[in-house]
Amino acid sequence: MPDKSFYKSAGSFSIHQLETITGATCAQVGSGAADRLFNDVAILNVANAQEVSFFHNKNYMDAFQNSKAGLIFCKEDFIGQAPKGAAILVSPLPYRAYAMAAAAFYPRVEHSMIQRQEGAIASNVSIADDVVIEPGVVIQENVVIESGCRIGANTVIRRGVRIGRNTVIGDHVSLACCFIGQGVVIYPGARIGQAGFGFFMDEKGHITVPQLGRVLIEDYVEIGANTTIDRGTLEDTVVGQGTRIDNLVQLGHNVKTGKHCVIVAQVGVAGSTTFGNYVIAAGQAGFAGHLKIGDGARIAAQAGIYRDLEAGSEVAGCPGVPVTQWHRQTVALSRLAKARKKDL
Repeated sequence: MPDKSFYKSAGSFSIHQLETITGATCAQVGSGAADRLFNDVAILNVANAQEVSFFHNKNYMDAFQNSKAGLIFCKEDFIGQAPKGAAILVSPLPYRAYAMAAAAFYPRVEHSMIQRQEGAIASNVSIADDVVIEPGVVIQENVVIESGCRIGANTVIRRGVRIGRNTVIGDHVSLACCFIGQGVVIYPGARIGQAGFGFFMDEKGHITVPQLGRVLIEDYVEIGANTTIDRGTLEDTVVGQGTRIDNLVQLGHNVKTGKHCVIVAQVGVAGSTTFGNYVIAAGQAGFAGHLKIGDGARIAAQAGIYRDLEAGSEVAGCPGVPVTQWHRQTVALSRLAKARKKDL
């Protein structure tokens, strides 16, 4: 569910109000009165009886059937498998309906600004006495910066961010909706915690899905210049302890890396993909969404990964295949090209 340090809900909504907002139809009232109120949104496996969730991907069937959510958007086909305690709002496009509901709960997620003030540092912050803050830094309310940190010129730190001991933040970095561990190094121009590329597409027009998660950067991580790490949609984006991320890397919303991964320049990882520990992704490799990459997997430069990889996999090419198979394909193509040249 959204962290109240970063997000403020606009209020509560009834089943009838959510029907009106989303165009969905109530198929099951669930436990309690039909006019009860729901006060937030959350993913299926953590939502409680006062929260709204959605089900649109069969991979999450177990979470759907066992959810404690008070209200769930889903397709008509799945009414029979819905938890009995939940109110069910039926929509042919449940993710679209959820996006509209979430936007009603959180209508101003991206546009929270502070008014101009004498100092660029809010009064209600906690900053250790030995922290070095260079000119032009903006720090909003309720930020915590622990001892030994250095903050580079013109960096912007949005409300509620926490930064652990001995962390170094470079120039022109933006931090929002994130918790940073200790001993972290973030190089100039990095963008952490901005909204991910989250919207529902259809012919009626694209519906922006409010991004209400966080970014958690664990201890001793390094993040390269101009890298972007999007915050989660409802879950958190997580970068595991000791991971090294090069320049110009893109991690989408809800991506999770294990410990001590190495992610080289211009790698792109789509939303909700999970890396195990010690994964290596070489330059310009690309990953589709909702994948599981096992511990110790090694992905060659410019590989395109569209399926899960087992622990210890070594893959190359696009689509990615085992390295030995990729070498055989390369040799076969070379021979074919030579044979064709002789025929001509």
